[in-house]
Amino acid sequence: MPWCEDCSHFWNAKSLAEGGNCPTCGTHLEAAGRGVPWHFKLLLVGLSGYLVYRVYWFIEWLPKHV
Repeated sequence: MPWCEDCSHFWNAKSLAEGGNCPTCGTHLEAAGRGVPWHFKLLLVGLSGYLVYRVYWFIEWLPKHV
């Protein structure tokens, strides 16, 4: 959410004027683009590792029980 220092107000991206300016004072605002949090990436890596582990053991288990 863009923050206007002059107005002390958060603006929704849809409510900004054309060109990304503040609708009240006309100051150019840059949208603060946030990326994916690091702990979400860590969760995905852990989940991927766990799924690879489970597939490996399923492949090991399958010939012994079929």
